[in-house]
Amino acid sequence: MAADARILLVDDHRDNLFALESTLSTLGHPLILATNGDEALKALLRGGVGLALVDVVMPGVSGLDVVRYMQRVEQTQNIPVILLTGAGRDNHLARTAYGLGVADLVVKPIDPWTLRTKVRHLLRTRERIVALEGRLSTLQREFRDHARPRPAAANDKGGASPTGRPHPQAPRHPVGPEA
Repeated sequence: MAADARILLVDDHRDNLFALESTLSTLGHPLILATNGDEALKALLRGGVGLALVDVVMPGVSGLDVVRYMQRVEQTQNIPVILLTGAGRDNHLARTAYGLGVADLVVKPIDPWTLRTKVRHLLRTRERIVALEGRLSTLQREFRDHARPRPAAANDKGGASPTGRPHPQAPRHPVGPEA
């Protein structure tokens, strides 16, 4: 995931979407706008989403439903989510949201500078995680390839280790003061 990681913005109120778009467009990442949970899920399944900002209260599929779905699908379960709520501070909502694994729960009205900072941080963190996962996958593949038994060569007299590499030879002549 590079600088082209897309940010999904989901809110059923177009004025809120416009405000989010205005706030985050300066970050240089493509923005995807969705006005309901169904559109959000379709956008997520198309791939390339690096972060989702999702309104909690929407008709039909709610923001919490979107997060629950994301957690069940391997392709989307590691995408960080910021939930947005206009309902004020709600301890039950906070426990539910954080219990589902959201990165943050932001109460509207949203401070643009704070939101840009959070989004920038989450995208950078996600980018690092993806890079580390790629490196881990490469190392695991190299390890599996290296650990496979290799057939012995025709002229090999059994001097190879199980990895196919020759054992270190002991010195043929004594070394030290007796030599």
